[in-house]
Amino acid sequence: MSRDTYPHSPIPARPEPPGPASAATPSEPPLLSVHAAVVFLAAVIIGLGMGGLMFLHNKSVPTAVAAGLVAAGGSVPVLHKLIG
Repeated sequence: MSRDTYPHSPIPARPEPPGPASAATPSEPPLLSVHAAVVFLAAVIIGLGMGGLMFLHNKSVPTAVAAGLVAAGGSVPVLHKLIG
């Protein structure tokens, strides 16, 4: 059994260059959490779907916009409880 005559150096062969000091910790928290972003995205999709269906039914843009806004707004609390 042969033994290493040279001990392993604690210094790596290729040291990594130092990064910016703020790279490890963000200076500001994110605007929205992932949960909130998913809830709002799902609400927008539901609102667009409902508005599109109302437009196909009535051929009225104001009615479709109102129905889409009501559907999106009403789905936010439900989605928050379901997804959360």
